[in-house]
Amino acid sequence: MLPNLLTLVGLCVGFSAIRFALDGRFGAAVIAIAVSGAIDGLDGRLARLLKATSRFGAEFDSLSDFLCFGVAPSLVLYLWALDDWGAFGYLPELMFTASMALRLARFNAAIDELPHTDDGHLPAFRFANNFFTGVPAPAGAALSLLPIYLGLEAAEHNIVWLADLARAPALSAAVLVATALLCVSTLPVWSFKNFKVPPQYALVLLLGVVVFAAILLADPWLGLALIAAAYLTMLPFSRRSFKRLQAEAESRLQPEPELDLGDKGEDKGEGSSSASFL
Repeated sequence: MLPNLLTLVGLCVGFSAIRFALDGRFGAAVIAIAVSGAIDGLDGRLARLLKATSRFGAEFDSLSDFLCFGVAPSLVLYLWALDDWGAFGYLPELMFTASMALRLARFNAAIDELPHTDDGHLPAFRFANNFFTGVPAPAGAALSLLPIYLGLEAAEHNIVWLADLARAPALSAAVLVATALLCVSTLPVWSFKNFKVPPQYALVLLLGVVVFAAILLADPWLGLALIAAAYLTMLPFSRRSFKRLQAEAESRLQPEPELDLGDKGEDKGEGSSSASFL
């Protein structure tokens, strides 16, 4: 019950982003979507902690994700810049929302499926559980709002050229289309579910987290833009990591070559006959 209640709160907060955007309060709209993303990361963990996972909870969470990360961001961006294009501004919005629906449907369809080998064993491909197929919905929503981050940052520091760029419909359309393609792609993306930091990198990672937290507190719009840029930069490394782990797993599945004992037996026979002759 409690995890589903938390999901409901996240849905209401995410839906409120549309109301904020209609009122022209785009900063509040971004914060609402960010809060719903944080709640989305908590409700599943809480359900597993309380051993209260259910099919209803999974379906409800998916519907909430569609509203908060598929519908709300596209409508907010439409009100931000795309309405200047009229009917043409509706197309990238529609593409993003439809792609997010496909992304979530694919996730639901695969929720009970696990990678396996030909003989039914799982261990060799267990690493695949540490990757998403395509950019996940909350991250896709965060990436799609990049023009608003830039626009709010420009307004705060009176950067005219950046404000004009952020309000350009072409930028919002390009970001929506690119994010939609990333979400429905088969690109392997780190899920960070079982993320373990090597001891030699722990201090560096901690320092990075502190720096990002300081930037978010001092300049939240710049911080969100940098996080989006860092996430995009991470994607090629995620794919390379998956390919490496996949190659290692497949090599472990290769059957060991059988030794050809025929020649050895023949050599042994020749040696025996020679010894007998001598």
